Amino acid sequence: MLTDVLLLLLGLVLVTLGSDWLVEGASGIARRAGVAEFVIGMTVVGFGTSMPELVSSLFSALEGHGDMAIGNVTGSNICNVLLILGVTGMITPLFYSKENIRRDIPICIAVTMLLSLMVLRWNPLGIPVGVSRWDGIILLACFVLFMVYSFQTGKRDATSASTDVSDKKGTSMAKAVLLALAGIAGLVVGGKLFVDNTVNVAHALHVSDAFIAVTMMAFGTSVPELATCVVAALKKKNDLALGNIIGSCIFNILLIIGVSATVTPLSISSLTRVDLALFLLSSLLLLSAVFCFRKRAIDRADAVIYLLCYAAYVVWLFSIQ
Repeated sequence: MLTDVLLLLLGLVLVTLGSDWLVEGASGIARRAGVAEFVIGMTVVGFGTSMPELVSSLFSALEGHGDMAIGNVTGSNICNVLLILGVTGMITPLFYSKENIRRDIPICIAVTMLLSLMVLRWNPLGIPVGVSRWDGIILLACFVLFMVYSFQTGKRDATSASTDVSDKKGTSMAKAVLLALAGIAGLVVGGKLFVDNTVNVAHALHVSDAFIAVTMMAFGTSVPELATCVVAALKKKNDLALGNIIGSCIFNILLIIGVSATVTPLSISSLTRVDLALFLLSSLLLLSAVFCFRKRAIDRADAVIYLLCYAAYVVWLFSIQ
């Protein structure tokens, strides 16, 4: 158990270093490529921080633990919005752009509802079908369309932005790419160490797989998002922080569930109504700040609400064990 704890701490160190390198590298890529930082956050950073979820969900599916793959994604998205945006919002307000409100957040809500409809589908005998291979293929096709659309609109956003993201000074493209790749590597290795040893500790304490999936594994695989958002907020790169969370939520559904379900159909027997309801609610809460006092930002008041919702969810999970 002591070895597991030490490796867990090593994982946290790697995640912290990786997040710093990824933020710096992604910012450099945005400046050199003339793409808006938000879009880099939603794609490059979102992909990098979602790698632990992809690895853990794919291996869970291959080993016949489809419940853990679904639980990991639903739990991670809940964690991304309620915990990570909550913590980030306590550090600095996260302001929404018009594009976030009209395009990015609606896409996130739409893909969340798409997966929810797949999960809620029942066969004639009233038995939940789960996520089939065809569902996985549909999700992967949507992922390809999302990536193409994001980079096309990202170029337009950068051209019309008031800040000069195409400034060629500072980090070279080669250095920026190397920093981003090193950051992703640190996040993947560190996240894997964190997840594996968190699960080992949980098993030593006789905690169920379902509980591990939606809490400990979900939080563990969300550590890269948390570290990246905190670092981005401290460096006043709010577009990267917000883009990271929205992008990670979309990647988790379209890419991770898409790949996992294509490899093997996923069971949903351990997913409760409360899990699914909060999964949907978390995506809808992304828009809540827009309609509260017209401030168009996640401030400390919103952050407190998000954190209280997440705390209540964790308490409920403990109560049903």
